[in-house]
Amino acid sequence: MRDIRIKRLKMRSMRRGIKEMDLILQAYAERELAGMAPETLDLYEALLEENDQDLYKWVTGQIETPAPYGPLVQEIAGTFQR
Repeated sequence: MRDIRIKRLKMRSMRRGIKEMDLILQAYAERELAGMAPETLDLYEALLEENDQDLYKWVTGQIETPAPYGPLVQEIAGTFQR
């Protein structure tokens, strides 16, 4: 069941509304999802429900990330900037 959920989240990560978020979230998902705790997977899944324009602005630091996504978005942004 967990494997199916992770595959589904990876697919959702790479099929976003804008190409930039496809690239950012796909790379992050490939590296991180398998090792995530169930609670973090829940949070990541909720994050994927957010608007791509907002997600992009959060990841790039253009606007402040709302709670409870702050630490997760910082982690995504940190891996994106490497």
